[in-house]
Amino acid sequence: MSKFDIDRDAIRELAEIMNETGLGEIELESGNHRLRVSRNSSTVAAAPVVAAPVAAPVAAAAAPVAAEAAPAEAENHPGAVKSPMVGTAYLAPEPGAANFVSVGDSVSQGQTLLIVEAMKTMNPIAAPKGGKIVKVLVENEQPVEFGQPLVVIE
Repeated sequence: MSKFDIDRDAIRELAEIMNETGLGEIELESGNHRLRVSRNSSTVAAAPVVAAPVAAPVAAAAAPVAAEAAPAEAENHPGAVKSPMVGTAYLAPEPGAANFVSVGDSVSQGQTLLIVEAMKTMNPIAAPKGGKIVKVLVENEQPVEFGQPLVVIE
């Protein structure tokens, strides 16, 4: 078993990024090594279970039953576009501008659906296929997790 060398400078840098962006957790993976920095130690203990319900508190106020079912349903939907990284979702190119897409819009493959900011880098999330936007599962400026469904295209 190889010993995992801890890069304390990398941990400090990730903690600074978390403070700047308001994220609660950052996870990096390189080869066989994975590093996760989290504000809430209680979240780390239940991380695999907590990953999908991150979006639930946003929708919970409007419809508690639907909020619990929607992430699970979207997770398994063949048209779900999932976040490739941990970051902050932005639905528009800049404050005050129209959203990239809305429910009912037709999109083509490669079209920008939204942006995920990670480590001060704006990463456009492109449509993997053409179709119609049937659900937008995140709010503007909402923190998102790796693998979290963002939109559904049919």
